[in-house]
Order: sequence, then C-alpha cells, then structure tokens
Amino acid sequence: MARVLVTEKLAETGLELLRARGHDVQVHLDLSPADLRSHVADIDALIVRSATEVDAQLLEAANRLQVVGRAGVGLDNVDTSTATARGILVCNAPESNVVSAAEHSVGLLLALARNVPQAHSALVEGRWERSLWTGVELLHKTVGIVGLGRVGRLVAQRLSGFDLQILAFDPFVSSESAREVNAEMVELDELLGQSDFVTVHLPKNEETVGLFDAERFTKFKNGAFLVNAARGGVIVEDDLADALDKGHLAGAALDVFDLEPKSSSPLFGRSDVVVTPHLGASTHEAQDRAGLTIAEQIALALDGDFVPFAVNIAAEEASDALRPYLGIAERLGAFFSGLVGELPGEIEVKIGGEISGYDTKIVVLSTMRGILGSSCDGPVTFVNALQRADELGVVVSESGARDAGEFRNIIEVRGGTHAVAGTLVRSGNEPRIVMIDDHSVEVPLANHILVIRNDDRPGMMGTVGTILGKADVNISFMGLGRDGVGDHALMALASDHSIPEKTLETLRSAEGIQSASVVELE
Repeated sequence: MARVLVTEKLAETGLELLRARGHDVQVHLDLSPADLRSHVADIDALIVRSATEVDAQLLEAANRLQVVGRAGVGLDNVDTSTATARGILVCNAPESNVVSAAEHSVGLLLALARNVPQAHSALVEGRWERSLWTGVELLHKTVGIVGLGRVGRLVAQRLSGFDLQILAFDPFVSSESAREVNAEMVELDELLGQSDFVTVHLPKNEETVGLFDAERFTKFKNGAFLVNAARGGVIVEDDLADALDKGHLAGAALDVFDLEPKSSSPLFGRSDVVVTPHLGASTHEAQDRAGLTIAEQIALALDGDFVPFAVNIAAEEASDALRPYLGIAERLGAFFSGLVGELPGEIEVKIGGEISGYDTKIVVLSTMRGILGSSCDGPVTFVNALQRADELGVVVSESGARDAGEFRNIIEVRGGTHAVAGTLVRSGNEPRIVMIDDHSVEVPLANHILVIRNDDRPGMMGTVGTILGKADVNISFMGLGRDGVGDHALMALASDHSIPEKTLETLRSAEGIQSASVVELE
C-alpha cells in the first residue's frame, strides 16, 4: 500500500480507483507551502492541478516520493528537472481537457468576432445597442493557429466547417500532418501577416515566454484578432494593450494571464477585449477525465509499470507490442545481476525479433532497473535508471536485429564474461531464460535458480539430484546446455525454495562440478 497525497480537487472516480487498488489516499486542500512540505515527507505519490507549486524545495522534502501527477496538461508548476534528477516520475493527463480547451478557444473566437459578451452586458443593463456591436463573419477569412499540437489540431478541425483558410505554425509538426487537418504550414511571421484571426496553442517554456511582445505585434495583419486560451505569459499583456490602443489589432480574447488569479489588468474593461478566468479545462467532462486519467497513471507508477503519459522518461511511449516484454526485461536484468555479482563496466542490451522494429529504449530501461535494483541505494526507476548506471560507472548500449533465431522475440544482456537471454513462451505469457553464458538452456524465470557448471560426462545429473534430494530441495524445472561433446556443460534448475549455503558447498565439492551458485529473484 502506498500513500497518495492529493492537494487539489480531484474527480471522485479517480480517488475511488486509487483506493480500490489498496492505496491510502489523503486529500488536503489549500495547504500552505510549509504545511505541504511537512505532508510530503512520507508520501509515495503526489497529485496536483495548477495551483500547487512542486518546486525543488518541496521535492527535496519528499523522502519517499516516487511520482508526481498533474491532473491536467500544463506542467508550469512542476520542477520536472529536479524531479528527474531525484528519480521521481512526472506524469500528466495531456488528453483530458483537449476537447474542452479546443471548444473554448473556438467559443472565444466566435464571441470576439460577434461581440457577444459586450452586447450581452449592454442589453442586461437596459441598453439596446444593435448598431454598436456589428461583428465580422468567418467566411473566407484566414485563421492562423500557432501550435498544432493536440488542442491546435482540434481547433483546426472544428474551424474547417466555417469555409475559411487555415494557416499553422509549429516547428515540430510536418506539412503532411498539417494537411490532415486542412491547414497549411508556414513560418510564424508569414502567418501573422496573413491571418485575420490568430489563436495561440503553445506551452509555456523558455522559448515561448514573451513570444508575443511589442515587436511581434507589428508583424500582425492590421485589424487582426488574437485569441489565447493556452498559457499565460506567452503574451506580454501591456504590449497587447498598446497594440489595441494604436488600432493595429482589432480585438483580443484571453482565457489565461501572466499571473493568476488576476482581478485587474489594462486589458479588463475594454470593449475590444473578451476575457474569461482560465476556463479552458472547466467542463464537467474534462475534470472527470483528468482525475480518472491521472489516477490511472499514478496506479501504474506505484506498481512499477510503464506510465504512458510520463514526461520525463527518456523513451517513447511503450507500444502494445513492447508492453508484455517489460516485465521479463526487468526480471532478466535482475537474474543477470545475480549471476555476475560485481557489475561490469559495460552492459549491452540486445533486442531481437519483431519488437526490434520499435523504439525499444523502454525495454532497455526495464532491463537496467532489474540489473541495478540491488546495487543502488534508493529506488531505480524508468526515470533515473541510466543516470544510476552512469553514477556506478556502467556504460549502457543497445542493439537490435530482426533475427531472433528460433524465437519470435528475444532479449539478451551481455557484460563482462557473462550473458543471458530470455523470451516469452506459451502464447507470450510465460517468461523463460533461454541462454546462460552462451549455453542454450531453457528454464522459467523462477524466484530461485541454481546455476551449475560441470564436466560434460555421464552421471552429473544423478550427482546433483542426489545432493539436492538429501537436502530436501525440490527441483521444479531443469535446463541443460553444453559447449560440445565431452567438454563443459551447464545446468539451470528452478527450485520452489531457497537452497541452503551448506547444500551449495556440498555441490561445489562434488567431483565434476566446477561451480554452483544461486540467483534469488524474490
């Protein structure tokens, strides 16, 4: 059972999921920074939204923290770099509010084009000002989308029905991908110079903070409208007010601001500006979806499984083809570690078969978790596995090949004078060792595995069986391999229970036995 701290309101479905998994879920809202630091000292997982600052000081106070989950998209309030350095996984719910954010962006754009909030306010105050609030149509206009990620693409799809032209700028998106949503990819200044409406869908980071400043506003088409329901700080608000005052821009609609909450601004109270208090994700559906999604991610992290929406793992999302191999990769790594004793300076993870065609970095990370688990103080995670290896002076390399011999897929670990390989058998459900030190053997990845090197001559199986039988050690499975006729051989035996050291000494002293060791995987 893990202890999970929730510091902001979360959908009850998410809380129920974590409790159903047996975790102790503590909900403490509106904690001061000092109180929060005291609460995180002995928790395993932290769930926040946008108001809780997860800074370096907080992370350093969290002695047991394994994972931070942000129930939403943006991670402005989470020090991901410090979390990564401490081996703490950070995940979010990037798809939970994308529909809500896209719909709100389109709503703001339409409200801006047709002066909806201004006309509403006038009418409820008793003023019939029909001629004052004449708007503009979207038909045949040009909309520029800055940032063609999840939300930007949805906005493009929804605007396509208005029979308008869509331009897009995103250095990380191909022209082919843009065309899938009826958008034409152009450079930023070209987009600004041609667009009647510009809608922003960018994250807040070092490259985007202050992107839309006084100089950038001069690049806009005269009389254009600006919409931002993404992140505050991307727009320099004083410069925007100045551009509106000069008449270069016709209007703006903002859902986010440089500092929040915000109750005063040179942009408030203007007839050419529409504002909402960060409502982009504020739908019942988005809130429920975010809570449930982040709870699922936290549960996976606490179980040691791959987390699809982890943001600080040096690997692509694990495909359905790779997921079954993460468990055997970790156990195979643990077996290798037990076999070699002292870690070698170089370790190679070789992946063969159909899965070699995928990004297999996550398989390598799983393997290293198993190898380093008994060698490091503190947890070894998908986040810090390679960092921990580097700290121990271990160089990790990866290779792949389509050929897996007689197997569909195979994972091989090599380092120093040792090598092991494993795969999944019986319809992909059972992990098996299929090679130890270049001897072809087959044995389940059991909790207790006895590895014996012996002379290849008659009677050795009997010798081993007799010694183990006298010690009341039950053998559940045996695999045999040899270098060649009359040379050396290797036995791998799976046992139901631990093998006493006295029994190992007896084995080692028997004629024809060169070595005997046990690898414990419990």
